[in-house]
Amino acid sequence: MPAKRSYATLPTKIEKLERLSSSLKGPEIYIKRDDQTGIELSGNKIRKLEYVVAEALEQGADALITCGAVQSNHCRATAALGAKLGLSVYLVLKENQEPKMIGNYLLDHLFGAEIKLISESDYQHRREEILDNLGKQLSAKGKRPYIIPEGASNGLGCFGYSAALKEIQEEEKSLGFSFDTVVAAVGSGSTLGGLILGKALYDYPGEIIGINIASDAKTFQQRVSILLQEAITYLDTNMLNTKISLFSPENIRIIDGYVGEGYGKSRKAEWDFLQHIAKTEGILLDPVYTGKALYGLVEEIKKGTFENYQRILFIHTGGVFGLIPPLNLPR
Repeated sequence: MPAKRSYATLPTKIEKLERLSSSLKGPEIYIKRDDQTGIELSGNKIRKLEYVVAEALEQGADALITCGAVQSNHCRATAALGAKLGLSVYLVLKENQEPKMIGNYLLDHLFGAEIKLISESDYQHRREEILDNLGKQLSAKGKRPYIIPEGASNGLGCFGYSAALKEIQEEEKSLGFSFDTVVAAVGSGSTLGGLILGKALYDYPGEIIGINIASDAKTFQQRVSILLQEAITYLDTNMLNTKISLFSPENIRIIDGYVGEGYGKSRKAEWDFLQHIAKTEGILLDPVYTGKALYGLVEEIKKGTFENYQRILFIHTGGVFGLIPPLNLPR
């Protein structure tokens, strides 16, 4: 198993969504509060960074380089962790114009990250080149940079949520029951990949399901399969026994149809749902990831997709700072 350093506030609690479950008259819905992994480090990204930054420190890195959208939760968490560890942090952010100093972008500055803004076109077509060139520039200045991919989504990052699934197994013992399925938003792939890896490593009997909030299911099935193949390189394959078939694209279950108007864009129905959960459960979802994914789960329950399930666990992957800026909110 790869090395890990502990930075998150764990284990995160599991709560039942009482009113939502009652109103649907279907399976009981529970939520794992990974939005509470720590204020500055909140969300799912810190679980991945516990492994990725452990490798960076093992390699003697004194600077972290990563990338994302201008309101990236991952970039904010990396900036916060870098500040905590005394590491320089360099962020390459996708934005076509000078952004407002709000949300995660404001926090990036507060944490002292060096920020390079690039166009959406450059981000799509030249991102790896730009990150690599930045690393070379820093190396030429005597720094020891370590490049973290978007969302810490690589084979190593998957171990964050394989560990989370083991944590869920322990919590099930305390709860006195097991979940039929664990559901999570899919935005870059390593959270879902990690859960699938955990299912294989720890013989978890429940189903693992993703709901994509960008692109399409087929693209992410391929992407997650590639991430899992990368993760295998950190393991003795005997640990997986016969479970390696779980890593094939055709065995990765992702429910499509809830991308809406696109990444980071909210429809009125999605925003109304986000408000409904806030009013009835006292829980804040974000409009980019958890709002869309839980909305999709509820719509599928209404359709009867989960009629044979008794208990569903939804992973709240954080993103509360996404509520601060006016991200294309419907009028």
